[in-house]
Order: sequence, then C-alpha cells, then structure tokens
Amino acid sequence: MGQTITEKIFAAHLRDTPTPENMVLDIDVIMCHEITTPIAIMDLVEKGMDRVCNPSRIKAVIDHVTPPKDSKTATQAKIMRDWARRHNIKDFFDIGRNGVCHALFPEKGFIRPGNTVIMGDSHTCTHGAFGAFAAGVGTTDLEVGILKGVCAFRVPRSLKIEVTGTLPKGVVAKDIILAIIKKLTVSGGTDMVIEFTGPVVEAMNMSSRMTLCNMAVEAGATSGVCQPDIVTARYLWPFIQDEYESVEQAAEAFSRWRSDEDARYEQVVTLDVTTLAPQVTYGYKPDNVKDIQELEGAKIDQVYIGSCTNGRIEDIREAAMILRNQSVAESVRGILVPATPAVYSQALEEGLIKIFMESGFCVLNPTCGACLGMSSGVLADGEVCASTTNRNFNGRMGKGGMVHLMSPASAAAAAITGVITDPRRFLN
Repeated sequence: MGQTITEKIFAAHLRDTPTPENMVLDIDVIMCHEITTPIAIMDLVEKGMDRVCNPSRIKAVIDHVTPPKDSKTATQAKIMRDWARRHNIKDFFDIGRNGVCHALFPEKGFIRPGNTVIMGDSHTCTHGAFGAFAAGVGTTDLEVGILKGVCAFRVPRSLKIEVTGTLPKGVVAKDIILAIIKKLTVSGGTDMVIEFTGPVVEAMNMSSRMTLCNMAVEAGATSGVCQPDIVTARYLWPFIQDEYESVEQAAEAFSRWRSDEDARYEQVVTLDVTTLAPQVTYGYKPDNVKDIQELEGAKIDQVYIGSCTNGRIEDIREAAMILRNQSVAESVRGILVPATPAVYSQALEEGLIKIFMESGFCVLNPTCGACLGMSSGVLADGEVCASTTNRNFNGRMGKGGMVHLMSPASAAAAAITGVITDPRRFLN
C-alpha cells in the first residue's frame, strides 16, 4: 500500500509513538506572532525554562496589531521583541519589516516541501501549499515546540479533493475553496488533512494554492496540502538555486513528497468547476455559501481586501482590474491592506495603489488587524463587510458585525455598487 504525502512527512520526522494513535514529530519550522506567543513565552519564563530549541528554526513576527493600538498590544509586541533579542532569533520581523505571517514567511523562502510547521494560529495550514505539513497548535504544544522542537499529532488521515474542469472567467481559487467548504461542511474534514489535487490545482500559481490551503481549517481540517511540483520549485528557486542545478532538478527532488498512486484516503471528493459561479458566504459559518447571484443586491457598509487569504500581489491585481476608472460607492468604506511590504512596494511600482486610492480606498500598512476585529477596519454593531478574509463567525470583525467572504474581484465589485455584485459584469 502506498503512502499519502502526509504519511511520508510523518514517517520522515517521527521521533516517538507514545500510543498507537499518536506520533511525536520533529518540527522544522516554529512560527510565532505577538498574539499567541507571548503567553507561551511568559509561561516558560515562569517555569524557569526560558530557552529555545534552535534559534534558526524559529520565525517570529509582529503582525496582528501593528503598529500597536494601545498599551496592551504594545506590551505584547515588546515581549516578542525582547524574547527574539534574548535568544538571538535572526528571523524576527518587527515594524517596518513585518507583514501578515502566512504571506511573509513563504515570501522569505522559509517553507520547503516535506517540512513540518507549527504555529499558534489556526491558518498555519496555508503553508501546506508547498507540500509541507503545517498546522495550528495550542499554547502548550507551542511551548513544547519552542523548547524541544517537537510536537505530537494523531496518526494522519487524508481526504482527497480532485478539482477538475475548466475554470470560468471571473472565478478564482477563493471561489473554489468556498465551494469545497460548502460541499464538505465545517466539520467534513475534522482530524484529517485535505489534499488538493487535480488539473485545476496543478495549473494554479503558489498564491492560489495558498488560498486553498489557508481555508482548509474552515472545513474542520488539521491542515491542507498541495503536491509539490515545478510551480513550487519556480517559486522557491531564489532560495534553493545553490542546492540544485536547475529548477527541473529541484522539482524532481520534490517529487519524493508526492502521494503514491495507490495511497489510501478516507474519502475522495471531486469538484468540477466548469460551471462554478463566484461564491459568497452568508450568515455566520464558512459553509454557509451561495452563488453570488443569489445574494446580489444585499447592502454592505465596508469592503476589506487583504489578509493571509487574499492580500498577495495577485489578489491586488485582481481587484484593481475591477476598480480601474471606477469609484467606491458613497455609502461604502473601502480598505486595502497589502499583506507584506514587498507586496505593497510591487503594487506601488505597478500603479495598483494609485488605482485603489483614486477609486476612494484607504490603503493601510500590512497587518492582520481587521480580520479578527482588533484594529484597522473593525465593524460597528449592525454593519456588514464584504471581505476577502477567511472567517465569518458572528462578531469576527467587530461585535455585532457581519462578514460576507468573497474573492478580491467580488469585493471590488461590491465596493463600486455598495451591494453584493457579480464581478463578471465588470470584466470585458
């Protein structure tokens, strides 16, 4: 019997099997940000265990509220800053160099096929796009990871999603993952790794694959993963060119982390996207999803384009195509947050920031703030946001606020009209 990519990664990193159902793995990359990590840091300090397993394995950033909005968030940032200096953590990204963690760390080349990755953040699954096992963990597991470089997981089970057909114009990765979550429900992937496969996924760039994997957790999955290939190798080439003679050779080396043809899956689901329409959520669960035509005309108060799901340069280009020579409706606040300084800089060079600002958008520095209702775009009670983020729980972006999740193109179309709108009407 063959193995899935996740089974191969677990076998290669196995440290111990304390029970038949649990495996202790060596962790290659331990990611940290200022919302969940300070709790772990202070607990280790109180226990007299203020140590790190290996400074080079730790990647740290201040990204959720940046710059700080009050004394509490300033203190959280200071704890991270002092800890990074104390332990000589070189890959620490402070204000001015920071960005949304799940966009910044891949951009820096920190993730490789076959890696194990943990972070105290549920959307750590984003990094599975590189053919890695990446999972969000709780404070205790994060502490153990920081201290010992290991983490315990259940024996992996995999759910395979085959995305087939021809992707229609105006439909993108965000629409595909929303359709998948609708099909699976919020518990359909519980205790499993969702493996995204099929010709549509193979044709995607790394940005789109990251969007898919980013929202695997919204279907209850431990992680999402894509098969590493030539697309992966090209993205990583600036960081690996001293290790391989060519991109093709790198892709061949990465093939060891591809699932075997006879690997066993708990379930195999096929999604033909040929007739898929742009998707949008309603209500307060990520599996409450409809074709956008069914919600057209629903009023919104704010549009938010950014986040670890859709704040990359490809997403900004997608929205800018809709916004060019258009104006934001008077009843709407438009907010753009490029995910990293590099994305911001590239958007400036390409003239995209100008398009957003001329249309009436407010453009902010890289931050996660609005996505979880902490800063930089929080909703008031009763307000509605068309958002490119990943979670629409009740009050997620502000107490009493409601969030409609959608693609950057759909969000841009809503900004122009002031209501949920099919973006294809703006595409020639």
